[in-house]
Amino acid sequence: MTENSFVLLGNIIYSENKDTLKIFENSYAVCVDGVSKGVFAVLPDEYKSLPLIDRKDCIIIPGMTDLHVHAPQYGFRSVGMDCELLEWLEAHAFPEESKYADTEYAKKAYALFVNDMRSGFTTRACMFGTMHVNGTLELMQLLENSGLKTMVGKVNMDRNSPEYLCEENAEKSAEATLEWLEKSKKFKNTKPIITPRFIPSCTDELMEKLGKIIKEQNLPVQSHLSENPSEIAWVSELCPWSTSYGDAYRHFGMMNNKTIMAHCVHLPEEEIAMLKENGAFVAHCPESNMNIASGISPVCRLLAEDINVGIGSDVAGGTTLSLPKAMALAIQCSKIYWRYIDKKYGYLNLENAFFMATKGGGKFFGKVGSFEDGYEFDALVLDDKSIATYVDFTLKERLERLIYLGTKHNIKNKFVNGVQLF
Repeated sequence: MTENSFVLLGNIIYSENKDTLKIFENSYAVCVDGVSKGVFAVLPDEYKSLPLIDRKDCIIIPGMTDLHVHAPQYGFRSVGMDCELLEWLEAHAFPEESKYADTEYAKKAYALFVNDMRSGFTTRACMFGTMHVNGTLELMQLLENSGLKTMVGKVNMDRNSPEYLCEENAEKSAEATLEWLEKSKKFKNTKPIITPRFIPSCTDELMEKLGKIIKEQNLPVQSHLSENPSEIAWVSELCPWSTSYGDAYRHFGMMNNKTIMAHCVHLPEEEIAMLKENGAFVAHCPESNMNIASGISPVCRLLAEDINVGIGSDVAGGTTLSLPKAMALAIQCSKIYWRYIDKKYGYLNLENAFFMATKGGGKFFGKVGSFEDGYEFDALVLDDKSIATYVDFTLKERLERLIYLGTKHNIKNKFVNGVQLF
């Protein structure tokens, strides 16, 4: 056994499935070599020699996964919230991202982002960098040093982008991607993910080249799908040969169980079937969908269809890295969708939202997001004493209050793959 073998004592909660929480009062979560051995009411003899961390007044939950976040946009979050997507990109996102050509700027800006993510609820994340190789490597190095487990993408874009943020051509973009992939091999906890920004910013030639790289190196991919009506109409003009936005990605080999598609707000039946058939992941980004007027994703239907769904903060469309806030907003948005759009699938409850933020999104990283036997041991120890009350709550109610009222200051300890970050 190694130093990342220990026992946590406390009130333990994790998702059994999207509809059910497992709740254990005053119980033991066992970690051996960074992997969970399960939760026990009475500690088995074979684990009694392990170091015991007593947190019996606290709530212990799995770490949370942010399936979609733009690291270079962190510095201007909450700006431009009166714009729709395409206008917002041109006015705010693109000018800021261009600054990351300066490696020193990238290093300083990314340090703020990484420090805040490390101190929060997120233990795993999939994120966009920029098109710049060196800037993206700086982000990866900072994340590697943080102890978090992440996937990072060097963004690809060779058309319909400002001259100052547009790669010369498909060949140059692919070459830069291969350079970045080679230099990324040194990282252990920070892995590359192929990242075409979205169909409008990538020529068919570039998408073909990226698809070839994905196949040859068996890499995951992340992008955006059916976020905004104007974007969708644009894709149909740019790819008249495709039957849908999703079909364009599928054509280039980017629709499988190693795919994350962010937003998925305006999905035709074809895309819903495609996501399910191919085992792709949806990153649900409720705050961003509202802030830049995209709409509300039919997330309850996606869950009912057994499509893989996780939560994304989508900074800077979203204003915060707080996944509990994203969970609360997901629940609230789903109620509006249910009330005014479609009552067939109901609305999200606490169980659903908690699942998406932990086990549902964590699945993209493998056996992550649970304390079941064999899962990588990511954990948050939450102290809710600062949330004032005179009411005697159940453990589930205490968890709900932490989701709606908690901040990173309620995090007493944080573990990633058995390593204690603080």
